[in-house]
Amino acid sequence: MNKIIITGVTGQDGSLMADFLLNNSDSIIIAGVRRLSVKNHENIKHLINNPRFKLINLDIADSQNIDLVIQKEKPDYFINFAANSFVGVSWDMPEQVMQANTMAVLYQLEAIRKHAPNCRYYNAGSSEEFGDVVEVPQKEIHPLRPRSPYGASKCAARHLVKVYRESYGLYAVQGWLFNHEGVRRGEEFVTRKITKNVARIYNEYKNENFKPLELGNMDSMRDWSDAEDFVEGVWMMLNQEKYNSVLKCRLNNHKSMVTAPIPQEQETAWLSKKIQEYVLSSNETHKIREFVEEAFNFAGFAKDQCKWEGKGLEEKYIHEDKVLVKINPEFYRPAEVDILYGDSSRARNELGWKPKTNFLSLVEKMVRNDLKKD
Repeated sequence: MNKIIITGVTGQDGSLMADFLLNNSDSIIIAGVRRLSVKNHENIKHLINNPRFKLINLDIADSQNIDLVIQKEKPDYFINFAANSFVGVSWDMPEQVMQANTMAVLYQLEAIRKHAPNCRYYNAGSSEEFGDVVEVPQKEIHPLRPRSPYGASKCAARHLVKVYRESYGLYAVQGWLFNHEGVRRGEEFVTRKITKNVARIYNEYKNENFKPLELGNMDSMRDWSDAEDFVEGVWMMLNQEKYNSVLKCRLNNHKSMVTAPIPQEQETAWLSKKIQEYVLSSNETHKIREFVEEAFNFAGFAKDQCKWEGKGLEEKYIHEDKVLVKINPEFYRPAEVDILYGDSSRARNELGWKPKTNFLSLVEKMVRNDLKKD
């Protein structure tokens, strides 16, 4: 029975990964949460009484805490979803972002190296690492060209993962996850901000004084997927010899050439030289204005009854002479990533991974959920 530490378990990805593993394995989930005076456990409240789900205090910014936890638990897997993951705020607190997204990874890798060298490690990478893109769509070979402190922090973490994998033979990977959303997405992210405000406007529409939704750059293009599809892809990356037929064959051939059983540490070191890091994406890109149009459409504001008027900062989305959306320059970033458009062909071909939810289904799912809540 595997022991799996998941950080960031109260967030979207961490909670979905806990659900996935509890439903698809017999693993023990050790859920690391930062100690807070006010708990934010909404995403995991349904797991609290599960006998295979164990909450522990874990602060990724505390190197001693990380070291003690890994020394005590000696996990088989360590999945790091904890981060300061909001790109927009990374200009306001760049030092904290580097601490949470880069130094924390160093603490984890170093503790694993010392206390659990056979532990398989995953760190959440991001399409924001590609930043100022030079090729469309973006594959694994695209250069790292971040345009924000957040993107830079993820690039730095990627290099650390590579160094520890190649220097110490750790099974350590950092996938590139393009934008992934869902009903557990934090309200500060643009997709959830849109769907939550669409639900609010739907309920307030008869009130002449309702407040429009305010957004920044409407022409930024993103590759959006359902976060539930991505956690399965992460698990595949952590078990590549089970899903990648070529690697499975190579490992079996390697074992057949050795007369005695291969110690686990030797097998881990052998695998560390063969494993790959993968892009997960929908292989589509859509403008933020498309997300807006479809979200309002699913709430009953039909696209053919709405229109965009004005240009630049004066642009508005209007329905029956009422402004649904307007531009707020405060939401523009100092350096914008204009287009993120992934190519996950390698993950699809080598691991057999593919998304199950398309763009329109994702938007509808999020809107329906917020309409139900509002």
